[in-house]
Amino acid sequence: MDAVRLISMSRRALSGGDGSRTLEEVWQAQALAQAIGSRLAVSGPPELRGEALGLTELAGRGCGVLDAPDLDPGDLRAAQLTELDDAREALLCLGVLLTDVGIALVGLASAAADEGTYWQCMEAIDAADESRDRVREMLRKLAAREGALRER
Repeated sequence: MDAVRLISMSRRALSGGDGSRTLEEVWQAQALAQAIGSRLAVSGPPELRGEALGLTELAGRGCGVLDAPDLDPGDLRAAQLTELDDAREALLCLGVLLTDVGIALVGLASAAADEGTYWQCMEAIDAADESRDRVREMLRKLAAREGALRER
Protein backbone atom coordinates (compact mmCIF):
# COMPACT_ATOMS: atom_id res chain seq x y z
CA MET A 1 0.00 0.00 0.00
CA ASP A 2 1.19 3.51 -0.73
CA ALA A 3 2.88 5.48 2.08
CA VAL A 4 0.57 8.49 1.72
CA ARG A 5 -2.51 6.29 2.05
CA LEU A 6 -1.11 4.54 5.13
CA ILE A 7 -0.28 7.89 6.71
CA SER A 8 -3.85 9.08 6.08
CA MET A 9 -5.18 5.93 7.72
CA SER A 10 -2.94 6.55 10.72
CA ARG A 11 -4.08 10.15 11.06
CA ARG A 12 -7.74 9.10 11.04
CA ALA A 13 -7.15 6.34 13.58
CA LEU A 14 -5.12 8.65 15.83
CA SER A 15 -7.85 11.28 15.86
CA GLY A 16 -10.45 8.74 16.98
CA GLY A 17 -8.53 7.11 19.80
CA ASP A 18 -8.65 7.56 23.55
CA GLY A 19 -6.22 6.49 26.26
CA SER A 20 -4.61 3.16 25.49
CA ARG A 21 -6.01 3.24 21.95
CA THR A 22 -4.19 6.53 21.35
CA LEU A 23 -0.94 5.03 22.62
CA GLU A 24 -1.45 2.13 20.22
CA GLU A 25 -1.97 4.55 17.34
CA VAL A 26 1.10 6.56 18.35
CA TRP A 27 3.10 3.33 18.29
CA GLN A 28 1.65 2.52 14.84
CA ALA A 29 2.58 5.99 13.57
CA GLN A 30 6.14 5.68 14.84
CA ALA A 31 6.46 2.22 13.30
CA LEU A 32 5.24 3.65 10.00
CA ALA A 33 7.75 6.51 10.22
CA GLN A 34 10.45 3.92 10.87
CA ALA A 35 9.40 1.91 7.80
CA ILE A 36 9.32 5.00 5.58
CA GLY A 37 12.75 6.06 6.84
CA SER A 38 14.10 2.60 6.15
CA ARG A 39 12.65 2.56 2.63
CA LEU A 40 14.14 5.98 1.86
CA ALA A 41 17.51 4.95 3.29
CA VAL A 42 17.66 1.96 0.98
CA SER A 43 16.08 3.21 -2.22
CA GLY A 44 15.43 6.93 -1.84
CA PRO A 45 17.40 9.80 -3.32
CA PRO A 46 21.05 9.63 -2.24
CA GLU A 47 20.83 13.06 -0.57
CA LEU A 48 18.26 11.71 1.88
CA ARG A 49 19.89 8.49 2.96
CA GLY A 50 21.71 9.80 6.04
CA GLU A 51 18.67 11.66 7.36
CA ALA A 52 16.45 8.68 6.50
CA LEU A 53 18.65 6.42 8.61
CA GLY A 54 18.33 8.93 11.43
CA LEU A 55 14.55 8.92 11.04
CA THR A 56 14.55 5.13 11.21
CA GLU A 57 16.53 5.22 14.44
CA LEU A 58 14.47 7.99 16.07
CA ALA A 59 11.14 6.46 15.12
CA GLY A 60 12.39 3.13 16.45
CA ARG A 61 13.15 4.88 19.73
CA GLY A 62 9.62 6.29 19.64
CA CYS A 63 8.27 2.74 19.41
CA GLY A 64 10.67 1.51 22.08
CA VAL A 65 9.55 3.93 24.78
CA LEU A 66 5.94 2.79 24.37
CA ASP A 67 4.53 -0.57 25.29
CA ALA A 68 4.18 -2.54 22.07
CA PRO A 69 0.50 -3.11 21.30
CA ASP A 70 -0.85 -6.62 20.88
CA LEU A 71 -1.62 -6.48 17.15
CA ASP A 72 -2.35 -9.14 14.61
CA PRO A 73 0.37 -9.02 11.92
CA GLY A 74 -2.21 -7.88 9.36
CA ASP A 75 -3.07 -4.85 11.50
CA LEU A 76 0.47 -3.44 11.49
CA ARG A 77 0.34 -0.56 9.01
CA ALA A 78 4.12 -0.36 8.65
CA ALA A 79 4.14 -3.93 7.32
CA GLN A 80 1.65 -2.90 4.64
CA LEU A 81 4.04 -0.34 3.12
CA THR A 82 4.75 -1.44 -0.44
CA GLU A 83 4.99 1.84 -2.35
CA LEU A 84 6.74 5.12 -1.79
CA ASP A 85 6.43 6.71 -5.20
CA ASP A 86 6.56 10.39 -4.25
CA ALA A 87 9.09 10.96 -1.46
CA ARG A 88 8.20 14.64 -1.13
CA GLU A 89 4.47 14.01 -0.72
CA ALA A 90 5.08 11.15 1.70
CA LEU A 91 7.42 13.30 3.80
CA LEU A 92 4.98 16.21 3.86
CA CYS A 93 2.21 13.90 5.06
CA LEU A 94 4.52 12.17 7.55
CA GLY A 95 5.46 15.54 9.04
CA VAL A 96 1.78 16.29 9.65
CA LEU A 97 1.26 12.83 11.19
CA LEU A 98 4.20 13.34 13.55
CA THR A 99 2.75 16.72 14.58
CA ASP A 100 -0.56 14.99 15.30
CA VAL A 101 1.32 12.37 17.34
CA GLY A 102 2.94 15.08 19.45
CA ILE A 103 -0.38 16.81 20.08
CA ALA A 104 -2.08 13.54 21.05
CA LEU A 105 0.77 12.70 23.43
CA VAL A 106 0.60 16.12 25.11
CA GLY A 107 -3.08 15.49 25.77
CA LEU A 108 -2.36 12.04 27.19
CA ALA A 109 0.51 13.31 29.35
CA SER A 110 -1.67 16.08 30.72
CA ALA A 111 -4.36 13.61 31.75
CA ALA A 112 -2.03 10.81 32.88
CA ALA A 113 -3.13 9.20 36.11
CA ASP A 114 0.30 7.80 36.89
CA GLU A 115 3.87 8.99 36.62
CA GLY A 116 4.93 6.06 34.41
CA THR A 117 2.44 6.96 31.69
CA TYR A 118 3.39 10.62 31.96
CA TRP A 119 7.10 9.92 31.40
CA GLN A 120 6.36 7.42 28.67
CA CYS A 121 4.42 10.15 26.86
CA MET A 122 7.17 12.72 27.41
CA GLU A 123 9.82 10.45 25.91
CA ALA A 124 7.54 9.63 22.98
CA ILE A 125 6.92 13.38 22.43
CA ASP A 126 10.66 13.92 22.27
CA ALA A 127 11.08 11.09 19.74
CA ALA A 128 8.20 12.39 17.59
CA ASP A 129 9.65 15.93 17.61
CA GLU A 130 13.10 14.72 16.63
CA SER A 131 11.59 12.51 13.91
CA ARG A 132 9.68 15.50 12.58
CA ASP A 133 12.94 17.49 12.52
CA ARG A 134 14.51 14.77 10.35
CA VAL A 135 11.52 14.89 8.02
CA ARG A 136 11.89 18.66 7.68
CA GLU A 137 15.58 18.30 6.90
CA MET A 138 14.82 15.71 4.21
CA LEU A 139 12.24 18.05 2.69
CA ARG A 140 14.83 20.85 2.69
CA LYS A 141 17.34 18.58 0.94
CA LEU A 142 14.75 17.54 -1.64
CA ALA A 143 13.94 21.18 -2.38
CA ALA A 144 17.65 21.98 -2.79
CA ARG A 145 18.06 18.99 -5.10
CA GLU A 146 15.09 20.03 -7.23
CA GLY A 147 16.42 23.59 -7.41
CA ALA A 148 19.82 22.35 -8.54
CA LEU A 149 18.21 20.15 -11.21
CA ARG A 150 16.19 23.10 -12.54
CA GLU A 151 19.31 25.25 -12.80
CA ARG A 152 20.99 22.66 -15.00
